[in-house]
Amino acid sequence: MTLRQTLIALEALDSGYVNGEQVKALFNKYPDVSVSVTTVTGEKGSTDFIKIVVLGTNGKIKGGDAPTFGIIGRLGGIGARPSRIGLVSDADGAVAAIASGLKLADMQTKGDLLKGDVIITTHICPDAPTRPHEPVDFMDSPVDILTMNHYEVVPEMEAILSIDTTKGNRVINHKGIAISPTVKEGYILRVSEDLLRIMEMATGQFPVTFPITTQDITPYGNDLYHINSILQPAVATEAPVVGLAITAQSVVPGCGTGASHEVDIAAAVRFSIEVAKEATNGTCAFYNKNEFDRITKLYGSMKILQTSGKESVVG
Repeated sequence: MTLRQTLIALEALDSGYVNGEQVKALFNKYPDVSVSVTTVTGEKGSTDFIKIVVLGTNGKIKGGDAPTFGIIGRLGGIGARPSRIGLVSDADGAVAAIASGLKLADMQTKGDLLKGDVIITTHICPDAPTRPHEPVDFMDSPVDILTMNHYEVVPEMEAILSIDTTKGNRVINHKGIAISPTVKEGYILRVSEDLLRIMEMATGQFPVTFPITTQDITPYGNDLYHINSILQPAVATEAPVVGLAITAQSVVPGCGTGASHEVDIAAAVRFSIEVAKEATNGTCAFYNKNEFDRITKLYGSMKILQTSGKESVVG
């Protein structure tokens, strides 16, 4: 049951006055969950970065050895005020991340504790700018992508699920959720069989995946087309990253309002929770280590794709 937490997060974020401290207050009744808020100002405004840490029974924060799992709610902003009134479609990633934290926190109070630590990050900005993009306009962010990665990609995360609204395209024609292939150190790897299995279980339907290109896993700012920012965390870590897209059958602008569907977000939360359970228990692999070692031995490092490229190196 993740719909309740999704509705709580939606109600909290659907406001022109919401900030990080108000989101932090949602976790006040959970003493074993720590939440920190950092306000960062950029050229286009400010936003509040949020970090939620849910401790595991054998997590590394307490000195254990269970894997640490990361959930990132990726977005430009939750609102585009004053040009747009209300919660924008792009907010779904933040809603899903916060709802995932609320669900894990609630589970702790009921005796359902995960083995490993779970770290959840996102940011809250109700008045972010917009920017042109094909086929529909995107939400922009008050801060650049390097700043977002600095606060959202935590070094302790050993596997990362990056949740992002991915509706402004003609590539995905499915309403619900979809996952990407695993991205690690510049390589686009095969789709994780464990994640496909978990998606089948969590949705009760055939798993849905979406294609990504080499351009999509390179950093923003290189004048290449990106489907969106869903895989930008992959440029800032050696951990395997999988994009969890909240999708639509039609093309929906990221700055469109009235386009957030509670059931779809709740499905993303439910999938995230199930992945967190297994990833911290060691029963869900994002990639095959032996195969990754083999491909790097055969073809070398692809870490240049995590950088701005040769032009920046030469300059």
